[in-house]
Amino acid sequence: MVGAGQLIKLLFGIDYIYAEILVGTLMMFYVAFGGMVATTWVQLVKAALLLIGTVMMSFLVLRDFGFSFSELLRRAVEIHPKGSAILSPQFLVKDPVSGFSLGLAVMFGTSGLPHILMRFFTVPDARAARGSVFWASVFMNIFFALVFVIGFGSIALVASNPDFLDATGKPLGGGNMVAVHLAKAVGGNALLGFISAVAFATILAVVSGLTLAGSSAVSHDLYACVFRNGATSQANEVRVSRISTLVLGVIAVVLGIAFRTQNVAYMLGLTFSVACSSTFPVLLLALYWKRLTTFGAVAGGTVGLVSAVLLTVAGPAVWVHAMGNTRPLFSIDPPTIVTMPLAFMTCWLVSVLDRSKQADTDRARSATLQERPVFAGPVGH
Repeated sequence: MVGAGQLIKLLFGIDYIYAEILVGTLMMFYVAFGGMVATTWVQLVKAALLLIGTVMMSFLVLRDFGFSFSELLRRAVEIHPKGSAILSPQFLVKDPVSGFSLGLAVMFGTSGLPHILMRFFTVPDARAARGSVFWASVFMNIFFALVFVIGFGSIALVASNPDFLDATGKPLGGGNMVAVHLAKAVGGNALLGFISAVAFATILAVVSGLTLAGSSAVSHDLYACVFRNGATSQANEVRVSRISTLVLGVIAVVLGIAFRTQNVAYMLGLTFSVACSSTFPVLLLALYWKRLTTFGAVAGGTVGLVSAVLLTVAGPAVWVHAMGNTRPLFSIDPPTIVTMPLAFMTCWLVSVLDRSKQADTDRARSATLQERPVFAGPVGH
């Protein structure tokens, strides 16, 4: 939502708060009336366009430097005030351990994000789910590899161009809009329009996917299965889902306004850390370890979630920068290197020690995991 607001503000000159309300309203209508089908199509189209746009930008950036990555780095180092220090992980992370922890979060946390995890419920069986994980990982890692070219290209071509800077020397629209400026620098208005459209579609796809995942969880998991114990109709589920969409949309707009000055990349790192520590271990073990039990999955996911949140609060980002304390209680930021193994260990230990009747049922059903559907209930609306 922060990225969407900044993009609309930059392109159309609309005040940030009105831009957030506009995007939030569009997202709520989109999810409430389009549901899973509309969200699926926009995610499919934006993924293809995002890869195409990223490859085009990377190609044009490297072309400006004779297809020499070393020349690109040399130019970026020459322009940036910190010089060669930009080649080391010092901005989002302050030490090698935190850098490795962030790498774990970005690599594995993506599969645990709610709007991506939701995709596993749309495949026919576990084998198809594993294939989806493989190809999604391939395409995502291609994108992440190209980010290096785009990042250093932004320093080399945008940071030195006054057309993209304000009176104080900072990028127009803030640091979150640098990639959009880079598109214009290497491809003119045509590429600027294309990348802006893809960026907006990407934001819409992510926000709508998260909203749909949340509203589906509220309507199906909480309302239908917990509160009504299955005694409800599909029409009631859809009604509750649409109400949930409205509530979640309002919350998203409020948070987008509250965190308007935050760096999107850093917030994504924290999000990946929580996903990597909670849902990813459960997902991986459910697909590849036949002895995982329901109790083990719930315990491991809960331990990973709680520990990731607590250690993030105790870390430098919240304990020092947000709360004003002098030293963090936990220095590794993000805490994935600790919380992800802790979640895996909890899943394993609780599943091994689980002697309940439900555990026996879980182990018996794992033999037919290859053939049976991954998810038998309705998804979305």
